[in-house]
Amino acid sequence: MSAEFLYGLAPLPWWGYVVVSFLTMQLMFLGITLFLHREQAHDALELHPALRHVFRFWLWLASGTVTKQWVAVHRKHHVFADREGDPHSPVLYGLRHVVLQGYELYRAAARDRVLQDHFGRGTPDDWIERRLYSRLPWLGITLFIVGELALFGVPGIIMVAVQIAAQPFFAAGIINGVGHAVGYRSFETDSAATNIVPWGLLIAGEELHNNHHAFPRSARFSVQRWELDLGWVFVRLFRAVGLIRVKWLAPSLHRVAGRETVDSTTVQALFANRMHVLRDYARRVVRPVCRDLARAAGAQAAGRLANLLVRHPKLLGEEGRRRLDAALGEHEALRAVVEFRERLQQLWNEAHANPGHAAAQLREWCVLAEASGIRALREFARRVRSYVPAPA
Repeated sequence: MSAEFLYGLAPLPWWGYVVVSFLTMQLMFLGITLFLHREQAHDALELHPALRHVFRFWLWLASGTVTKQWVAVHRKHHVFADREGDPHSPVLYGLRHVVLQGYELYRAAARDRVLQDHFGRGTPDDWIERRLYSRLPWLGITLFIVGELALFGVPGIIMVAVQIAAQPFFAAGIINGVGHAVGYRSFETDSAATNIVPWGLLIAGEELHNNHHAFPRSARFSVQRWELDLGWVFVRLFRAVGLIRVKWLAPSLHRVAGRETVDSTTVQALFANRMHVLRDYARRVVRPVCRDLARAAGAQAAGRLANLLVRHPKLLGEEGRRRLDAALGEHEALRAVVEFRERLQQLWNEAHANPGHAAAQLREWCVLAEASGIRALREFARRVRSYVPAPA
């Protein structure tokens, strides 16, 4: 048997096969995150037509992905995140099921023509999409398999297997499964989405799933300074050469130290950064108050109690709600902390419609918070006064 048959037309050292497999997978994940996810599903980016077609072609060739199907399933996931109607939530189906059979859940949803037509609007519908990419998705992956075997021979069998398994395992299993069950939460959204590490070098920033659910239309998934969004690194590279235009980024909280005035600009900053403000409130009010109560009672449950108070109400189970109600009934300070948070959130509902009235309400909120007798709440009220809109 000839070496050409065993090792194909392009024999490589063992590490060469690893590098090629890694690069082909990374190109696929870049196509998923930049083209399918950030541009098509959420309109956060605008890709140059040439770059867009490179990703469209590679996704068809290396995975048989149909753009309209992927976008439709993902948009429905955001509309029904972790509740009835979510195509692949571990909250509904169980973590084991989604990790091991997540691709089957995706395929079942993707075949729904009504779902495609409702949630898949605006995706490419040109001649090549209708005649080739959407019509013959199986042809792409067939050509990929034949090409890998011809180039690399027997090692190509393993390379093909790794490539074909990568998307179902990482995208359907890790992101949709583990990314809604295990990890840390920077923001308390109404979905169970988490940020998971250290997958950043494997799935192009998609592991920052909680950040993405907090700011779905942001082109950058990293929020905290130490987080790595590899997809954003490539966005910046492509933007530098004119191949990508960024359309929207998540806001960042800005402050002017010593500012005492509460006006419409304060309300504007509060509304624009409401996810950051809630996170700030949890760190600077909820957790310190829980620690003080636990210290006074000689208890060790401050962290668990704080988690109940911080957790989005939709994600609290029956037992969690019972424990939270018992804690609120027992501690007046906790009731005050929750009531002030709810009043702050109510301000957001009218901040856009009536900023002047919202500013007056915010001034009253700050005065009451400073007079509450709760040190953390008093300090937070002073911090709220320093919020300003982001510089133009």
